[in-house]
Amino acid sequence: MPLVEELGIDLGTVNVLVYVRGRGIVLQEPSVVAQEIKTGTVLEVGEKALAMLGRAPETIQVRRPLRDGVIADYHITREMLYYFINTAIGKRRRLFKPHVILTVPFGVTQVESRAVHQAALEAGAGRAYRIPEPLAGAIGAGLPIHTPGGHMVVDLGGGTSEAAVLSVYGVVSSSAVRVGGVRMDEAIVAYVRRKYNLMLGMPTAEEAKIRIGSALPLEEPLRMEVQGRDQVTGLPRSVEISSDDISEALEEPLNLIINMVRSVLERTPPELSSDIIDRGITMIGGGALLRNVDNLLTQETGVPVYVADAPMACVAVGAGKAHALLPYLKRTLEAL
Repeated sequence: MPLVEELGIDLGTVNVLVYVRGRGIVLQEPSVVAQEIKTGTVLEVGEKALAMLGRAPETIQVRRPLRDGVIADYHITREMLYYFINTAIGKRRRLFKPHVILTVPFGVTQVESRAVHQAALEAGAGRAYRIPEPLAGAIGAGLPIHTPGGHMVVDLGGGTSEAAVLSVYGVVSSSAVRVGGVRMDEAIVAYVRRKYNLMLGMPTAEEAKIRIGSALPLEEPLRMEVQGRDQVTGLPRSVEISSDDISEALEEPLNLIINMVRSVLERTPPELSSDIIDRGITMIGGGALLRNVDNLLTQETGVPVYVADAPMACVAVGAGKAHALLPYLKRTLEAL
């Protein structure tokens, strides 16, 4: 085991995953922090903080310090990173500061990118690099991006969705929209409020998306009961919703993602386009687990779409493996 730990951190809007080189994924927790409002003290991070979401008293604020894939609250993000790094490597951190590669959405501003870098250093990293999420995801998915051929990845994250064509360790064309799992959950909340006059909490909407959600209508719709607050009486009430409801609710955010993928394909050089038609598009990120989202993209683009193995872990795994590829990735990393 090396004296200096090498970490890859997928710093997501919804979840944070930490990969330690030689050990694999060692941590996956929600990017949620509970903070005492009066003193600013961080009380809980990750799973324990998520359990307090919507249930905490007025003296405690529970929130996500990242929005749309970038830092919305610098101080809280730094504290959260400190906790996750310390949890991932434990006592060894006291002797040797780890080298960290963090993922950032492609196309973030220099200010947003530097904030991630600085937060990592202040959280205890000895060295910190930033890598575009699509590039890390492609490495984690095992795509041979070192070759001069076109490989396309679509990363459906919690705050942003990105599409990129990669070749020779670089990004040839890319696009991103600030639409992801959180926006989908919000769309479900709005749909149920409009159709059933019922106000759902975001955790309930996310559970419905995971359990019965589908990007396309199913032959035999799935159903589940959800609880919320009646908008007329203000009292608790339950209704049964179906996978068809979820499909209809997600139509708008999914259309934005489809248009983004199309725009990248339209701007891809013809030589690389032919490679993509032959090899298909690889989907990564938690959103890739939504039923039939790969079939929807295939239907709308005419290009075969495949979901990577363990799509949620691809970005963190790729960031961790990127330590061994730093000489080849130097130009890409310095561009950040």
